[in-house]
Amino acid sequence: MGPHPAVAEVRRAVRTALAGVEMRVLVACSGGADSLALAAATIFEATRANLSAGLVTVDHALWPGSLEQARAVASIGFELGYDPVEVVCVVVGTAGGPEAAARAARYAALDAAGEALGATVLLGHTLDDQAETVLLGLGRGSGPRSVAGMRAVDGRYRRPFLGVRRSTTAAACAALGLIPWQDPANRDARFQRVRLRIEVLPLLEQVLQGGVADALARTAALTQSDLDALDAIAESYLPADGGELDATSLAAHSQAIRSRVLRRWATRAGVPALTATHLAELDALVARWHGQARVDLPGGFGVTRVSGRLCLISPHSHKG
Repeated sequence: MGPHPAVAEVRRAVRTALAGVEMRVLVACSGGADSLALAAATIFEATRANLSAGLVTVDHALWPGSLEQARAVASIGFELGYDPVEVVCVVVGTAGGPEAAARAARYAALDAAGEALGATVLLGHTLDDQAETVLLGLGRGSGPRSVAGMRAVDGRYRRPFLGVRRSTTAAACAALGLIPWQDPANRDARFQRVRLRIEVLPLLEQVLQGGVADALARTAALTQSDLDALDAIAESYLPADGGELDATSLAAHSQAIRSRVLRRWATRAGVPALTATHLAELDALVARWHGQARVDLPGGFGVTRVSGRLCLISPHSHKG
């Protein structure tokens, strides 16, 4: 007799995500159903694939008893067979609000842990999380990149469960006798994501007669595919040596391509934090050229157009 269907599904998702991974795997586990199911599936699949696997849990210190809870998660990691198992305590700031600040602190800790171990880091985000992320992006009006949501593979990180429902991870935990921790933050209606989860998405499911979470996740995947295609075209127009940019040939392309090329070109030269206004001014040098003067950019950088080419001027250019 095979494993419970939910257990089989989460294991299959992890097995797919581990394809091609040759280094150590590090599971980020909060103790909730999603990350607990991830931990159980990963140790099973990593053992079969002869991969070493570690587990890290982050204590945000945002409520009484959080350290004890983190240590309880670490104990589960040891029981499952992980080595090493690490509890990382972080200090959560205030920049961007409580959700963003906690996320920034958590990812900084995971980045450091993954770097120290030379590991691919697995995260337990589900299809439901992806749907919430797309809705947040739509509400903020921050363009297609936010609507594209989270990526299954994003640098060091992999998210095996982006095609798995939250109900499946809960069922997998129940089938395996694992008792998830109920994070109080997941019931706190002060947080936008929580209100989307408990108020907005259920209402959308009712009004649109079901299938909303799947549709939002599918939208994210389709948007990612389109963005990847545009990014690949933009990459082909970047000078290999990071030097001057051919504005004449770039002018023949759409604004979607031009803006990507200009942002990458400036960012790779070390220009910090370009705004939409900066990009519009740079694009005018390309597509609406009428002899404009230098465009000033953050960090003391500037751009001029000379003989049909954009030239980047660094803040150190005039220093002796």
